[in-house]
Amino acid sequence: MELGQVIRKYRKIKNLTQEEMAVRLGVSAPAVNKWENGNSMPDILLLAPIARLLGITTDELLSFGGKLTEKEIKDIIDEADRRLKEQSFEDAFSWAKQIIEKYPDCEMLLWQIAVVFNAGKIMKEIPDGERYDSIICSWYQRALESKDEMVRQRSADSLYSYYLRKKEYAKAEQYLCYFSEQNPERKRKQAQLYSFTNQKKKAYQAYEELLFEDCQRINATFQGLYLLALQENDFEKAHLFADKQSETARLFEMGRYREVSSQLEIATLEKDADKVLSIMEEMLDSVNEINSFTKSLLYADMDFKENEAFLTELKKNLLLCFQDEETYGFLKTEERWKKLFLG
Repeated sequence: MELGQVIRKYRKIKNLTQEEMAVRLGVSAPAVNKWENGNSMPDILLLAPIARLLGITTDELLSFGGKLTEKEIKDIIDEADRRLKEQSFEDAFSWAKQIIEKYPDCEMLLWQIAVVFNAGKIMKEIPDGERYDSIICSWYQRALESKDEMVRQRSADSLYSYYLRKKEYAKAEQYLCYFSEQNPERKRKQAQLYSFTNQKKKAYQAYEELLFEDCQRINATFQGLYLLALQENDFEKAHLFADKQSETARLFEMGRYREVSSQLEIATLEKDADKVLSIMEEMLDSVNEINSFTKSLLYADMDFKENEAFLTELKKNLLLCFQDEETYGFLKTEERWKKLFLG
């Protein structure tokens, strides 16, 4: 926003008319009107009184570049796209530099302008394109100082990709710190760097850990959807999400136990005795192989700890669970159910 637009915006927020604002500042109403329409600027000695009257700081009054709305940023980016199509790259880039000078504190704009012109440089195959790189990277660097985490991460991602393309892997790695340790993107990018720097073992391990974590995340998401469907008594959806959990276990080679166990609850709710018994039998038969995924090539470079005591305890708990009459009492007349507990 221009200075006049800032004055108009905050004057209206304060519910002041131009006449009321003029009286408080000791100027004429036409003078306020001229400021807001961009026909003149207030005297420098009036800046502090104007800011106090509007309830903002002089920085907010003058650093209007950081106060662009989403629509204003979009309009500028649309204009950048138009200029890149209709003008030479150099002319469009000169215009972009003027825009950045006009709105130096808008980090979202800085990042988006940098993305647009970096992509435009590559797509247009500018012969001397590298001479623009230092300025584009400086825009990214300035955007890294944003208080908005999304802007910081996207700028870091852009700089990571820039240095990755240039095969400057050490520089690319510096920008991983802008991603939290819990962010899968950080691990994926680190795996990329391992693969490009001939650290194959570490690359495999990082990718496999991502795969394993993704399986848990996807399964938990389907479980959440499944429970939501049950709350609404939507058994069609519940079956869909239970099936997806089974498919996920199969896709990620998590073993037969996990493939079938997700089906037990809904079969029990529907009192499908034959299906419940088949699932129980498969779970008990496969419980000793519950950690079979540790032998899968998908996770060949990951380290897993074996725990035999856990398997024994799990089987014991399953048998106790399957004997719960409140849940499985409808199976009391089934011979197959009784055989589960023999021996």
